[in-house]
Amino acid sequence: MNNAKIIKLILKIAVAGEFIGHGVFALQGKKTWIDWIGQLTGADAGTATIMLTIVGLLDLLIALLVLIRPIRLVILWAAFWGFWTALIRPLVGEPIWDFIERWANWGAPLALLLLIGWPKNWKEWFR
Repeated sequence: MNNAKIIKLILKIAVAGEFIGHGVFALQGKKTWIDWIGQLTGADAGTATIMLTIVGLLDLLIALLVLIRPIRLVILWAAFWGFWTALIRPLVGEPIWDFIERWANWGAPLALLLLIGWPKNWKEWFR
């Protein structure tokens, strides 16, 4: 196995691990995250819990897709979502360092996307 394939495998595992971990936390109904959803959206705890459950299921789906068949659009979403969920920390009053320490959450999927190859046309986003 050449270095590029090894790096791709490591990045796939890293991205999947992030999304599996966050997906499981979401499905467990992590109280802090429910509170953050309520704070950012104005949703009550019940609605925020439902929203978090949906996010958790999507996170697990993303992890599975990245491991089995890394589709560029899914990887781009993973990079965006990793950035957004890191950015949430200072938006809800956590220290900026909680955002900075999570740069790998968007950096790993972005690196994987660039390693696979930035799409040259719209159809390639789905490959």
